[in-house]
Amino acid sequence: MAKILIVDDESEIRKMLLRVLGRSGHELFEASNGAEAIEQLRRESHELVITDIVMPEKEGLETIMQIRRDFPHVKIIAMSGGGRISATHYLEMAQRIGADRIFEKPFGRTDVINAVRELLGQDAIPVQGF
Repeated sequence: MAKILIVDDESEIRKMLLRVLGRSGHELFEASNGAEAIEQLRRESHELVITDIVMPEKEGLETIMQIRRDFPHVKIIAMSGGGRISATHYLEMAQRIGADRIFEKPFGRTDVINAVRELLGQDAIPVQGF
């Protein structure tokens, strides 16, 4: 299974994603901002990063740009609930700079599970029980 890094300053979002993706057998890691995420990626190789956009210290757009530059093989899912500007605007920018998939918060668990499976080269399946 894949190593997946979940990056969000909101612990409840990280916990929810850890719960949902933990059922799929992947090895999961977490970081509360982009600076921690980059440190984690330098310590250990990951196949996928799921990152928020609006975070303290090192925000998601900057994190995505650095991941694309330093770890080009890593797949990226960006998520945002907005901030000073709309979530749509942040997510469009994230996609332009290298995010493979984007999700506006709140998003469906099945959608994120299927996006992870697709990016990791697995077949998307209907997820029940959520």
